[in-house]
Amino acid sequence: MSDDDRERLDADRRYNDALTAFDRALVRAIELPGGVPPPETMAPPLPAGLRGRWLRGVDRWLAPFFDRQQALNRRVADALDGLIARERDRQASFERFQAALIVFLQQITAFVDTKDRSVAAGTAARLDAQQQTIGALPDLRAEVGVLQRATQMLTRELKAHSQQSEVSSQQSEAPSARHPAPSTRSQPPVTSHQPLDDYKYVGFEDRFRGSDEEIRAKLRAYLPVFAGTSDVLDVGCGRGEFLALLQAEGVRATGVDANHEMVAVARQRGLGVVESGALDYLESVADGSLGGLMAAQVVEHLEPAYLMRLLATAFHKLRPGAPIVIETINPACWLAFFSGYLRDFTHVRPIHPETLQYLLQASGFGDVTIHYSAPVPDHMKMHAIDLPAETLAAADPASRALVDAARVANANATILNNLLFSYLDYAAIGYRS
Repeated sequence: MSDDDRERLDADRRYNDALTAFDRALVRAIELPGGVPPPETMAPPLPAGLRGRWLRGVDRWLAPFFDRQQALNRRVADALDGLIARERDRQASFERFQAALIVFLQQITAFVDTKDRSVAAGTAARLDAQQQTIGALPDLRAEVGVLQRATQMLTRELKAHSQQSEVSSQQSEAPSARHPAPSTRSQPPVTSHQPLDDYKYVGFEDRFRGSDEEIRAKLRAYLPVFAGTSDVLDVGCGRGEFLALLQAEGVRATGVDANHEMVAVARQRGLGVVESGALDYLESVADGSLGGLMAAQVVEHLEPAYLMRLLATAFHKLRPGAPIVIETINPACWLAFFSGYLRDFTHVRPIHPETLQYLLQASGFGDVTIHYSAPVPDHMKMHAIDLPAETLAAADPASRALVDAARVANANATILNNLLFSYLDYAAIGYRS
């Protein structure tokens, strides 16, 4: 190989090395934030001779392009540096935000937990207070009812005593022959034996027997029995619920009750009521003067001998064909006996429906029938077992045994419902023959 050939090969090798170094320099200029290195560091010196002169000419020709490329590279590198810096700042900001968010979540979680415990404690306290208030409502209602009745009783007593004092003052003046003492026939009588505790029993009925509207709704069923009658006597009329119903139907009626406070309440409603024992009043009226007799929730308060005399006397005081209605608690219904009957401390003894029916018949009344009322609600009764149709139709021994057991349980439930949960009240209704 000649010297020229070797020189040419060396020149080509150096040229290739220069291009490789140039490419690496461009790559480093893009990757590193320092930008593109100066031109003198990008390539080795050019060779001497013809080849070198040719390369210098090419270099001068390409220099503007290289300068523009280097400027572009610097701008690209600067842009990448800005992007990298902004990305680093964004990442750092996100990390700071994430850390702050975690701290905030921890704080809000602790606050919510504390608030939940506080609200739960406050709610529990309010519920306890409300339950205590609700639990105390029956007692409060009872106390308010008794106080109202006591206030009404005392107001009436004070008014009556004031009127009596005025009458006594007028009578104490010495009357002259020309000016006789004024008559006191129109003044209401004031009895000294009025039991001041009567208002408590009125409050008892207010609470346990029911409101006026409830009692009227129950007694309204007996109005057809007294249709077309007159001069009806309501024995033990109480607050006058049935008297008010008769009055609204245009039936002339009078009430009688031994409870002074009951009589006062009924009179306040504009009803004609006499304060007296039932038998005493009946014995004071003429035979055949009454067109009907009603006694609701009364006979259970009477001794047997008194009740028999009352029915016998009523037979003579009623006109022929006049109705008599005796309503009382149904002791054949165990729920009625163990709740309604035993609750009232003034009850003397329960009366079975068949017993009361017999007593009316024995007293001379005819067509005596028993009418039941106030059925026990279904939700308080024993319920039957409903078996699926496939179980009823199954023939295997286990299913048949289950069906037989269910039928026995349902039959027992029916028996117990008839004994325990039938009707709370009944009435014996008869007619004067």
